[in-house]
Amino acid sequence: MGESMDILKWLGQDMSVKIFTCLDDPFDLLRTSAISRSWRELGELAFVNYAIYLFHQLIGNGLCKKLCLRKFPEAACFARVVVAKDIREVSGEWASLEREHRVYASLGRNLMTSGRESCITDAVCASSTDRYPDESIKNTLEPSDRTFLGPSYWSSNGATHPSGSETLIYKLASQLCLITELQVHPYEAYFHEDCPTYSPKAVRFHLGYSKDPLEIDDEEADEFMDPKEYHEEMFVWSYSSPEFAMAQENLLQKFKLPKPILCIGGMLKVELLGRLQIAELDGLYYICINHVQAIGLPLSPVFDVEMIGDRGKCTLKYNPV
Repeated sequence: MGESMDILKWLGQDMSVKIFTCLDDPFDLLRTSAISRSWRELGELAFVNYAIYLFHQLIGNGLCKKLCLRKFPEAACFARVVVAKDIREVSGEWASLEREHRVYASLGRNLMTSGRESCITDAVCASSTDRYPDESIKNTLEPSDRTFLGPSYWSSNGATHPSGSETLIYKLASQLCLITELQVHPYEAYFHEDCPTYSPKAVRFHLGYSKDPLEIDDEEADEFMDPKEYHEEMFVWSYSSPEFAMAQENLLQKFKLPKPILCIGGMLKVELLGRLQIAELDGLYYICINHVQAIGLPLSPVFDVEMIGDRGKCTLKYNPV
């Protein structure tokens, strides 16, 4: 065969196509371009067609959604997806699959982005407060242990037994947050003799949502709720962390979750387990906290959720920028 002989003309188009279909690696289609100009043109066309085929398989099988669910099982509560400002008024099964593909592909990219932001924005309520509002949970939003008004911390009611627990509930920066680490700083009472630290024995964290978000988001409501208004039935906790031991030391103690958790609903409960310190004034056990923080990645404004009833299902809203 002479140097000027085109292999496509020698084999014929049908035989060349059959050869292409026997290739195991789709990128081999591009490597055949070195054989001749005709094969390069045919190979590039075959590669494009193969890519289109793979794209349709990707959407039809919901691969992006499956990958998100595999990495973040919490996403199973998304009953449907909505794309804001979607100018393409297309309906039908394929349009729905394509929309899900776009949303979950974007969600997957965001969830794989590392984030070290502070995610707590508001203090909601505490299971008890010793001197309300001076020792309110609101004081735990700032890391400083004192202000120009005096000491700044949250304190539980006193208890006669060290086994009692307390809870602090916070609102996160977004209804969708990827949480990787929680931090708790127990309070050292520098104004008491010997400066005791009122730390709990252990801590556990819960992530979830409020059954009635409007009750918390109401602009006319107080900045935080009176402990008397608190009751556990207001919230649903979809994730609970392992129990972490706490040191009775005046320092910010960091607790990394076993894996990043997608918090759906934007609520955090800090469960303070057991008591270590007795107050000399009354002989009762107290827990006092200086600061609480959640570290991770808020996903707003690109993503938001709308809860559907109180069974944990929700609508995933996508707001492409």
